[in-house]
Amino acid sequence: MRYVEVAGVRMSAIGVGTWQFGSREWGYGEQYASGTAQRIVHRALELGVDLVDTAEIYGTGRSERIVGEALHDRRDKAFVATKLFPVMPISPIVQWRGVQSAQRLRVDHIDLYQVHWPNPFVPVPATMRGMRALLDVGLVRHVGVSNFPTEWWRRAERSLGSPVLSNQVQYSLACRKPDRDGGAVPYAQQYDRVVIAYSPLAQGLLGARYDADHPPKGSARAGNPLFLRENLEAATGLITALREIARAHDATPAQVALAWVIRRPNVVAIPGASSVEQLERNCEAADLDLGDDDEGRLTYESDNFKPLVGVAAVPAMLAARRGARNRPVDETAPEEIGAEVADFAAV
Repeated sequence: MRYVEVAGVRMSAIGVGTWQFGSREWGYGEQYASGTAQRIVHRALELGVDLVDTAEIYGTGRSERIVGEALHDRRDKAFVATKLFPVMPISPIVQWRGVQSAQRLRVDHIDLYQVHWPNPFVPVPATMRGMRALLDVGLVRHVGVSNFPTEWWRRAERSLGSPVLSNQVQYSLACRKPDRDGGAVPYAQQYDRVVIAYSPLAQGLLGARYDADHPPKGSARAGNPLFLRENLEAATGLITALREIARAHDATPAQVALAWVIRRPNVVAIPGASSVEQLERNCEAADLDLGDDDEGRLTYESDNFKPLVGVAAVPAMLAARRGARNRPVDETAPEEIGAEVADFAAV
């Protein structure tokens, strides 16, 4: 395992995202929540992974409880990160909910406490006053944010009066906004902060199982415009590059995509895992040494991938939805679906 050191803090380049722990929307079932999830955490620690990321909203607190149970005799091996859901995030509520998260996690301190989303109706200083209080009493070691525009990240640092260590954002070869001028990645690199990349496999697109000639069937990805036929066609160069580079390194396309993300200075990734085996494959990406030519080709193809997203994607999404009514039901096994979408672990 490789590690990233920023602002005196050391964490593994590959972490574990735990949105799927105890969350009904994933459909993994009770056996996963009560058994597999804990085995994933235990195996991650054995492999040198220390970053374990959860949130109070995941499974309405159940993910935190599962993580806490898994870490009860291994706490010293983990860098525990959780997130505050920003409903009325004024100082007293931030403090109270930080205590609640620590209790669910069974820890005497939270290594990284993050604001899950910016709240446009509550001033950042009001939230950071609560974070400062948690820092001062030692319940929280480091403060982070998630899904924050860079200017809001700056504002949070000014309000806190000390570094806001991290910003957790969607970042991958298919989502390059954090790379752009003024984005989270250059800010982290300039000021010795860290970007925690969620959805580093773009909900399975970068696993390169699908392309324009082999689109996913059924409704598992019906809400994700990346899997529109138009976008799969646009991704041909990127998918081809992932497949060819993976063959050259005796790796998988997903491992290549993860390796590209964590090759960026000051960036770590938190893919989820539907099984211990998938976790192990994710961790192997930390040891995958991409060459400069590999990185250059992937970056070039990523720069040229311009998918339909947002409002521009709505007409195609509606047309695809109408067409889906006439297509066969997706017969992909639930565990295969889970293995491909589990990286989307921090929304």
